[in-house]
Amino acid sequence: MKLKNRNEIAEIAEKLKKEGRKIVTCNGAFDILHLGHIKFLEEAKSQGDVLIVGLNSDASIKRYKSKDRPINNQDSRAAVISALEMVDYVVIFDEDDPRKLLEAIKPDVHCNGEEYGENCIEAETVRKYGGRVHLIKKYKGLSTTGMLNRIIGARK
Repeated sequence: MKLKNRNEIAEIAEKLKKEGRKIVTCNGAFDILHLGHIKFLEEAKSQGDVLIVGLNSDASIKRYKSKDRPINNQDSRAAVISALEMVDYVVIFDEDDPRKLLEAIKPDVHCNGEEYGENCIEAETVRKYGGRVHLIKKYKGLSTTGMLNRIIGARK
C-alpha cells in the first residue's frame, strides 16, 4: 500500500536514505487529475529514485482554495494518486503548507511549480537538509481551477 502516515513515511525515508536512494517530494491537492498533473509527476519522478507525494487534506484545501473544494475527497484523491506508476508513496497532510512534512522526510529534491520560484516557502526547509528545489514548468490551460471555472462559465 502506497498511502502512509507521517510517522511511517519518516521511517521509510530514513531507511531509503541509508540505502543511498534519492528521495523526491512534491505536494498538492491533485483534486481532478489532468494531463498537467501527469506531466508534473513524471518530471518529479525523473529527479530521483523514489517519489513521495504530499497530498493536501480536505480541510487544508478548503482553507487555501475555497469552501467548495475539493471536488474529490482525500481518500479518493489518495487512491487515484497511489494508482499512478511513477508515485511510490502518498502521505496526507493537514497543514496549510508542507514544511512539517518535509522536516520528517528530508528530501534530496523537492519539486514545485515554476510559479512559486526558487525561494518558495518550502526552500529553506529542503535546503536545511542538503536538498534542492526543482522547478517544473506550468502547462498553460492545465489546472483544475481553470477547468472548473470554464465549466461554471459555460453554465451561465
